[in-house]
Amino acid sequence: MPDLRVEPRWRRLIGRLLADRSAVLGGAILLLLLVCAVAAPLIAPYDPLAIAPMARLRPPSPQHWFGTDEVGRDLFSRIVYGTRYFLLICAVAASISASIGTLLGLLAGAGSALVDGVIMRLIDVLLAFPYILMVLVVVAILGPSLWTGMAAVGIAGIPGYARLIRSAVLGVKREDYVDGARVLGASETEILFGTVLPNVLSPLIVYLSYATPLAALLASALSFAGLGAQPPIPEWGAMLVNARTYLFSAWWAVTAPGAALFVAIFGLNVLGNGLRDVLDPQG
Repeated sequence: MPDLRVEPRWRRLIGRLLADRSAVLGGAILLLLLVCAVAAPLIAPYDPLAIAPMARLRPPSPQHWFGTDEVGRDLFSRIVYGTRYFLLICAVAASISASIGTLLGLLAGAGSALVDGVIMRLIDVLLAFPYILMVLVVVAILGPSLWTGMAAVGIAGIPGYARLIRSAVLGVKREDYVDGARVLGASETEILFGTVLPNVLSPLIVYLSYATPLAALLASALSFAGLGAQPPIPEWGAMLVNARTYLFSAWWAVTAPGAALFVAIFGLNVLGNGLRDVLDPQG
């Protein structure tokens, strides 16, 4: 007899992800970042904050693989510990944007015309400000710091998520299975979070994979401008601003954090391409 068992959906998705080169490459880079963040004390040969004035601006060598910075700190150790801040920025900024934006989008798409109008007018007001200007306003109000930068980037990303989810909800709520759930006696809250939300997760995940590296890049730009992470935190954007004076005399001091930021952003972007191909093949 033929095998009539249906393969679980999650297993099919994993198989398609493993067959996609972009997803595999992006996933490998993300896994490398996670390993560096978790095992930083085991991987880094030096204390990332330890100052050694006699070893300042030394080029890459067997003792210091990426060289040292302007005060003698080992750049390889600082890059490894910097993965923690990069992933923290991604997680916090994306959590703020996705959670608030998704909730507003759900309420706007599934609520009454009045609720939809009020929420979308609020979103329009936020969109009236340029993205970077809104971030700078939040930082100016709360003061420069790593956490302020993450909060500012997260708040500035809310409108994009809200508009995406609202659009997806407007399409999903017309489906027959939503009417079926209502006929079976499900409350509007149960329909919203139990039926509608699971069916808009695919576009949300795809958008999240694209918006997260942009948020991390903007947070690093804030650190580069002195409005984000403050020294001596080994955050890659802050490391770049400290090393820019030595661009021509000590190229490794700029190359190490710049290359780390490039590889991390590149990995998240190609992972987003893979997720788009798997979860939204018609997008």
